[in-house]
Amino acid sequence: MVWPLRISKYSAFAAVILFVGFALILLEMGRPPICTCGTVKLWHGVVQSSENSQHLADWYSLSHVIHGFLFFGLGHLFRRRFPKLLPLGVILCLSILVEGAWEVLENSPIIIDRYREATISYGYEGDSIINSMADIAWMIFGFFLAARLPWKVTLTIAVIFELVTGYLIRDNLALNILMLTVPIEAVKDWQAAGTGYWLTGKP
Repeated sequence: MVWPLRISKYSAFAAVILFVGFALILLEMGRPPICTCGTVKLWHGVVQSSENSQHLADWYSLSHVIHGFLFFGLGHLFRRRFPKLLPLGVILCLSILVEGAWEVLENSPIIIDRYREATISYGYEGDSIINSMADIAWMIFGFFLAARLPWKVTLTIAVIFELVTGYLIRDNLALNILMLTVPIEAVKDWQAAGTGYWLTGKP
């Protein structure tokens, strides 16, 4: 058993294979390994900039942590019905599969163009590979937290993350999903009107 997720070594091995596999897929797609600026930052906090979604962490990393919360929650519901069929390690691997598939889709021309047209990410060019892999790692971190914390604490953290990012950068997981699926012009105008430092890099 592997602490702290209590998964078998086979599940841990499968998780690593999936992680590496998605990195290779993104490399084959022509995604840059790191930011084209030539540096790797632990944190980049300006949304409307060429370095957004290029480093190890940014405001959208919080959304990926919430992904982990959601995947664990859904997995927990399924495991209650099929405990032997879906052990925790299998749920983790399925979560990595879904998150990795989204990273691949997110860096495809159709989604990149969708971001440019329907959201405030006007100059979005896609993610660097290191950012995509960090996003998957943040999801795994969220999965880990949800596995160790009471569900009310997990829910509270998710709500705080959404409120903080919604206030500071006028975007969060809920708004991102809304604007990608059913864009509302009034919401887009409100987001674009933001002038805070974390959104534009200007006072």
